[in-house]
Amino acid sequence: MTTTDTTPAPRPTAVRQGSRISWAVVVLTSVAIATYAVSPYLVRSLEALASDDVGLAPGYAGRGAAILAAFYLHVVAGGTALLVGPFQFWAGLRRRRPAVHRALGRTYLGAVGVAGLAALVLAPVNTAGLVGFLGFGTLAVLWLLTAWRGYRSVRSGDVRAHQAWMIRSFALTYAAVTLRAWTGVLIAAQVPFVSGTFDPEAAFANAYAAVPFLCWLPNLVVAEWLVRRRGLPTVRIVELRD
Repeated sequence: MTTTDTTPAPRPTAVRQGSRISWAVVVLTSVAIATYAVSPYLVRSLEALASDDVGLAPGYAGRGAAILAAFYLHVVAGGTALLVGPFQFWAGLRRRRPAVHRALGRTYLGAVGVAGLAALVLAPVNTAGLVGFLGFGTLAVLWLLTAWRGYRSVRSGDVRAHQAWMIRSFALTYAAVTLRAWTGVLIAAQVPFVSGTFDPEAAFANAYAAVPFLCWLPNLVVAEWLVRRRGLPTVRIVELRD
């Protein structure tokens, strides 16, 4: 006698648990960096921060009005996008509170638009020189492009393409977190090779010369892996034929 096993297949709880942990890590690090990076500029002047060598203040204090406006817009709008972005991937919120999801999406896209345009203004005068201009400038262009493609996709009703483009967009937003992580790693990596007194400023300068590209290129690789893993539309290179 042949029997058929009707026991349901085990649910991939480990995969779901891993996804939840990863999402929680992204949320916590995004909130932490947004708070850490933005709050000093909201409570003290750039001149005061520059005197204490805080963040980017020494490189932008005393600049012209246009640069200062772009700087503050980038900091505040970029921090907003970093805070709001992770919650766009909360499936429960999308299902149970679609209006909230849409409102947060509009906030995120608006913040990326403002921060990305401000970043284009800042790229030529960034503190990392030519590599910063190329790295941060490319990041700003791709940041704006992915957000725009995500908006256009959802407006045309292509939800799956929208999801793919928003994964890519937030991967670029998350560069604010990975920039600081990579900077710390690259500074620490120099310690074993230093003979004599360790110079923190020189180590920081060496590290910061690499992060304008390193802070976002690996993020995009991970984003594309997530897109493919979820079976979402991938980027295709269209061949032009005569």
